[in-house]
Amino acid sequence: MAPVPETIVDAGGRDLRVSNPDRVIFPPTERTAPVTKLDIVTYYLAVEDGIMRALARRPTTLERWPKGVYPGMVLSTREGRLGDAFYQKRVPKGAPDYVQTAQIQFPSGRAADEVCPTEVAVVGWAAQMGTITFHPWPVRRDDVDHPDELRIDLDPQPGTDWADAAAAAGEARRLLDELGLAGFPKSSGGRGIHIYVRIERRWTFTEVRHAAIAFGRELERRLPDQVTTSWWKEQRGERIFIDYNQNARDRTIASAYSIRPKPGAPVSAPLAWEELPDIAPEDFTVATMPVRFAQLGDRHAAIDERSYSIQPLLDLYERDLAAGLGDMPYPPDYPKMPGEPKRVQPSRDRDRPR
Repeated sequence: MAPVPETIVDAGGRDLRVSNPDRVIFPPTERTAPVTKLDIVTYYLAVEDGIMRALARRPTTLERWPKGVYPGMVLSTREGRLGDAFYQKRVPKGAPDYVQTAQIQFPSGRAADEVCPTEVAVVGWAAQMGTITFHPWPVRRDDVDHPDELRIDLDPQPGTDWADAAAAAGEARRLLDELGLAGFPKSSGGRGIHIYVRIERRWTFTEVRHAAIAFGRELERRLPDQVTTSWWKEQRGERIFIDYNQNARDRTIASAYSIRPKPGAPVSAPLAWEELPDIAPEDFTVATMPVRFAQLGDRHAAIDERSYSIQPLLDLYERDLAAGLGDMPYPPDYPKMPGEPKRVQPSRDRDRPR
């Protein structure tokens, strides 16, 4: 049978053209069937309420895999390594007129007009353009300098797994409760767990990052053998890393419901707290999530009902400052930031000639 050159699907009331709909983007695995471009587009349309709750009016970087996700393919990096896939930070030329944008500023001072989804047709169009994963900023287009979301990233290090992240998340929930904050967890699409807290739009990226540092340090004090905030990989050990820098300007996390470029087309799944100890993150895929969504709806449906103050966390940060704990390193591609310590691994700093 000859391949179908294109098809038209209904995307929130708009006719969306999908070229080469039968093209296989994810090859089959022992557990999963092949996933085509049309499968990806229809997946995002099937979870419309959820994906739009995650992306609506947010500047969004597109992670595009136009050649598909096959063994050996790699993603281009910030450091300049060229790959088969890439991050699209500026709106592509030729975008439909219903694709709106928001201007954001990078730490370097440069600016860009990023895609800013306002309807599900934008998500479908991006998927038709080869977007696998959506990376929204933690801001809305009407105020791109004040985040409305605190993001807690529980990142398993070698020797740890989902069960370790879930255990750390349980203590994170208790800490959030003590602080009077409501967190909404999701799988990363791999072994990690992300927790989102809607916050009042009163603080800068720097202040929100400080709040994440304070949260991570407090969690580390409670679980010193299980959790670490150390930026240097050789110091983390077999613990869960709290990646506070995910709250720095221009750092983003794959959105809820985003497909991840891994075998089987796993997705980042919003979860109830009670589910964390028992689920297997690889069970949430392009094939299975629409069924779960139809049955349970969006586990993050209540996330926008209230926004919280991060002042309790900023008070913790100030307490730590008074105790001699300063700021922590930024990612290496950032300009030197005020109050930031040396970007030299402590062991290497000791070994340098004086």
